[in-house]
Amino acid sequence: MFCLRQVCLFTLRHYQARTLSSDLLLSQINSCTNEDEVFSLVGRNKARLSEKHVGIALNVLWQLQKKRPLLLRTSDYIRNHSQFLTLCILAENKVEHMEDEAIVDTLYSILRLNVEDHDSLAEVLVTEAWKRLERLSLPALSKFALCLHKQRRHFSPIIGQVAHIVDMKLDSIQDIRILSVLMISISDVISQSFRDRLLNKAEQLLEEEDEVHFNYAKRILQFLQNVKLRYHPLVEKCNRIFLKSASRLDIHSISLIFGLYEQLGFDNAEFRLVAKQLLSETIDDYYDPEMFAKLFFTLGPMAGSNIRERLLVTAVRMAEEFSSHQVLVILKTMQKMKCRNSHLLKKSLEEKGQVVLWSRVVLKRRPGEFMLFLLEAHCLKKVLRMASILHKHLDSYHVLQLVKLTQYLVVLRCHNLELFAKLKMLLFGFLKSSVIPADTAAIIRVLAMLPSFQVEEIIINKAAAVLPQCRLHQLNCIATALVKWNHYDQLYWQNSSELCVKLLQKLNDCGFQRLQKANNLNLLLEEITHVNGQWFEEVLSEETMAMCQRLIDQITWANVLQLSFLLMKTNHRCPSLLDRIASVTVENIDKIHPFEIYFILFLFSALNYDPPASEEFFESCIQHLTSNLSSFETHHLVLLGHVLAVAGYFPPVLIKRIFNVSFLSKLDAQLEVLPDTLKQRVRSRLMKLNRAVCLECPEFHIPWFHERYCQRVFHYSSSRINPLRQHVHRMLTEILGGSHYARISVLTPYYYEIDFECVLDENKKPLSYMAQNIPLDDVEGIHLRHDIKGEGKKALPSGAQRIALEFLDSKAFSKDSRHLKGEPAVKKRHLEMLGYRVVQIPHFEWNSMVLSTKGEQLEYLRRHLYGIQ
Repeated sequence: MFCLRQVCLFTLRHYQARTLSSDLLLSQINSCTNEDEVFSLVGRNKARLSEKHVGIALNVLWQLQKKRPLLLRTSDYIRNHSQFLTLCILAENKVEHMEDEAIVDTLYSILRLNVEDHDSLAEVLVTEAWKRLERLSLPALSKFALCLHKQRRHFSPIIGQVAHIVDMKLDSIQDIRILSVLMISISDVISQSFRDRLLNKAEQLLEEEDEVHFNYAKRILQFLQNVKLRYHPLVEKCNRIFLKSASRLDIHSISLIFGLYEQLGFDNAEFRLVAKQLLSETIDDYYDPEMFAKLFFTLGPMAGSNIRERLLVTAVRMAEEFSSHQVLVILKTMQKMKCRNSHLLKKSLEEKGQVVLWSRVVLKRRPGEFMLFLLEAHCLKKVLRMASILHKHLDSYHVLQLVKLTQYLVVLRCHNLELFAKLKMLLFGFLKSSVIPADTAAIIRVLAMLPSFQVEEIIINKAAAVLPQCRLHQLNCIATALVKWNHYDQLYWQNSSELCVKLLQKLNDCGFQRLQKANNLNLLLEEITHVNGQWFEEVLSEETMAMCQRLIDQITWANVLQLSFLLMKTNHRCPSLLDRIASVTVENIDKIHPFEIYFILFLFSALNYDPPASEEFFESCIQHLTSNLSSFETHHLVLLGHVLAVAGYFPPVLIKRIFNVSFLSKLDAQLEVLPDTLKQRVRSRLMKLNRAVCLECPEFHIPWFHERYCQRVFHYSSSRINPLRQHVHRMLTEILGGSHYARISVLTPYYYEIDFECVLDENKKPLSYMAQNIPLDDVEGIHLRHDIKGEGKKALPSGAQRIALEFLDSKAFSKDSRHLKGEPAVKKRHLEMLGYRVVQIPHFEWNSMVLSTKGEQLEYLRRHLYGIQ
């Protein structure tokens, strides 16, 4: 008994000593302040390290790295250290004894230290965690899912199991951090219904939590990008989080957010303003190529001229330091910044010795164009400089990067023929070996962009081979290239035209077959979204409309927006589809986001179409919109106001909100950071809305404040005296009895331009402008009336009427229709308010066989001028 007691006391003392020693070692590891201290402890205590010590040591190594700025981290030093290898071997041997959380933490730590994805320790840890998957806590499960995502196991069976567990436990997840990590990790293996449940849960958690870290919002956007869904309500919530967290955002976060917004088709002027201010204040802090490339991508397109110039100068100076990916980012951004030589620059380069003389002429006539010439000439030098360093990177690009690169260089109008020759060689090599239809179509499309490209028969054969496997977008790419080559006679071998015609016919057949097999409207709309251009419009447009009508019962509130986009793109006035869109919208008005309602209204307004219950449709939409004006950005309200004005609606709450000093000041500030095209569109729409309100709603007492804007627009626009107008003017002179009876290219009050104007007295006899002393000024071939708001009507004799004669081309009508679109209809309405009798001559009447002779045309004009039936 005594001996047994001695043995037990010895064992207890040994265990206590070991525990004390172990706790002390654990404490020492946790208190290390640098990596060498950790490695020193590991080296001195190899035999005593338990699985817990090993896991904590690896975690401490990552935590020490995490505290350092990205550029000062030393992951390479850690991974190559002999004691790190010791830790990995020990961890691999002891993994079965680790606790569940420790396994996940250890895997996370080594991956953050950039250990290879297929390192033996990583594989063992993944396998062991997989065995314990069902019993992992939600935080551990999200961390493990993040590790799998980092290892690019997007479609592995283990991710499927993670998704299944999330599906079962979704209602119990109450932490947006955990949910956001799980969402991006399982995004590739979920169904549409599961996706919608995740989105609803994310919206719920974002609303419930007062403070949400911006990283969680970024993950939500990444999820939307992964599932290729533009879900406006959730993006708006994330945007509000970014605005609240603006002071904590760095260049990495801002550039990532802008990239995600671009992919999701979302933009926010307020966030642009905040980002512009933050980045402009720290522009001198970015010397590293990676950080500068992100700065250039983010700040360049919205910067003012001074900062833009500084960015371009720095980009050229750092060009040799950029990686292949960074060069691609810089060129893409330069394309957005419109750093290309214009027609002016092209003209000057062609004339060479005449540059100085020519520029003096431009300076004298149009100073603005001369400054543009100087700016774009400077930009071209930078484009050429960036292009000159590409040779060393070309071999490192994969096929789609080469496609994008070629596209950027062509749009930037680079003239480096040697570079294009190498691009052609590399693209041609990829084409020969390509077995993926999407890659083949993309290469063929971009080859057609190259200057002086001679088509070889192998390209036609390669295209023919992949046609049956191509989606509509890929067929469109190939068709566009073939049409271009055929048009410019770049098919040089024997029987090339015959082969091209046969291939185009086969391509058309494949397109028809793909459309005719469609039985799901959502999939059809998704596929047709990216198909644009002449081939689609001429070959598939009608069949697409017919297929949508066959699938009309599948139109729901969830796809009315995409269908509206399709009808806008095709310019089709299809009553059955429009009526269905209107009825579905009214029935589900509360389910559709206000911003989507705007686009639906845009369709009806632009096509000038009234559905059966027109008043109910517009009133329901307007009520929903005016109740949710806070959902719109400042410039979007202007666009909304214009769309409603074209349709003849002027909600007081919207009009009064737009036309006040504070709103217009805010609009001016936000316009500075919007893309140039959008900026011009908003300014033009504000002018048109201002004009419509002045003419149709004088009770609002809104002043006309766009006089100087209109003068500037018309001053810099090109002459409008075209051959058709000259021809018709001669006929009007013959009908009326002299050139002084008709004016050509007249600007009315409120700056409507009309083709011809004349005045008839009460007996329908023409009145001479000179005899009646009607004031008209000639502004570069355009006649400008000054009789604003009825003053001109007082100058006319009693009973006389002013006539506006307008020629309407195909753009004034929806496709294959004689129904006038919204804008021309509004113009007619407004001209009548200004005192005109409006005579509109449609192109399909003027160009018809009925008016094939001059005599018939004269008689046609005479009847319309004098109102003879």
